[in-house]
Amino acid sequence: MTFSRHYVLAAGGTGGHMIPAHALAEELMRRGHRVALVTDDRGARIPGLFDGVQVHILPAGRLSGGPLGWLRAVRKIFLGRAMALRLYETFRPSAVIGFGGYPALPALMAAQRDRIPTLVHEQNAVLGRVNRLVAGKVDAIATAYPNVDRLGKGHESKVHLVGNPVRDEVLALREQPYPELAEDGIFRVLVTGGSQGASILSRVVPEGLGMLPEHFRRRLQVTQQCRAEDIEQVRARYAGLGIPADLATYITDMPDKLAWSHLIIARAGASTIAELTAAGRPAILVPLPSATDDHQTANAREMAKAGGARMIPQRSFTPIELAKQMQKLGLEPDALANAASRARSVGRPDAAGDLADLVERTGRDLGADPLPSSETVLTPIPNGAYA
Repeated sequence: MTFSRHYVLAAGGTGGHMIPAHALAEELMRRGHRVALVTDDRGARIPGLFDGVQVHILPAGRLSGGPLGWLRAVRKIFLGRAMALRLYETFRPSAVIGFGGYPALPALMAAQRDRIPTLVHEQNAVLGRVNRLVAGKVDAIATAYPNVDRLGKGHESKVHLVGNPVRDEVLALREQPYPELAEDGIFRVLVTGGSQGASILSRVVPEGLGMLPEHFRRRLQVTQQCRAEDIEQVRARYAGLGIPADLATYITDMPDKLAWSHLIIARAGASTIAELTAAGRPAILVPLPSATDDHQTANAREMAKAGGARMIPQRSFTPIELAKQMQKLGLEPDALANAASRARSVGRPDAAGDLADLVERTGRDLGADPLPSSETVLTPIPNGAYA
């Protein structure tokens, strides 16, 4: 008989938290387990993730805004905790896994109140705020990098390096060769600022590409993610330069675009780095300077040190600098292929499986309910809790 455990995944509503949670959910369901997701409104709106998974939206307060802001946040956190406790009464999870972001906090607090085993997964090279708050009480800390800043002393014994899980479609690219690039062939560039976009890429990239020598510029084909307020201006600029460009506010088929691309220009978010290194794609990385604890710079270091990426601080990211780096890479096909190989060398393709193994080892055995022949649907009640 196949036995199923129940697991709750809790993640804040950005792609950096949601994509690895989605990859773990897929792996756990392949193993016959049932999964529920706790997130916020933003997370529930990200397309293409968590099909077939129960999604629960919990209130979660950001600990900011001074004393009044903190008070409002605490109220929301405890409301979310109460709602999570009601979910656990019915769903009976073997473990609760947090991926960072404020919606994870009430879910983890409720699990610890019910003595349910808890884990956190840290996608970045700096331990995030919520994961720092709960690190002392969780049973295990899974990391994406060998060295993680802001990890408290005494926590080393519960740390497990697993990497950052990516979607199956991205992982499949690892078995495909780097796209062939003839000396005079089409040079395909993907530009992405992560799930929220990045206006600086919209300002700098078209101008930088426009500075390239004409024989190089005529080879370019660009796919770029833009913020809604930037997209028409960027479209007009590419048209004026004569560079074919496909623009969108959100790239839904990112695995296909990665497979197609010779070079990626991007922020250095955790999921972006994980996908680049899993697929083996060279990049020019521009870390977001306002990221908490400058974690994007820390994220980019391993890939840059390996030779799979060139990291440009935002203060130095000018059209002239971009054009210079593009020519160093793009005019030598061997340089790009070598950078692709080096990017691939620091990928951790077994991350989803290794994290699932850790989750199964850490989770409690509740008598192993037999896997139901059909999905049991919980009845929703107000505010996202379940009866």
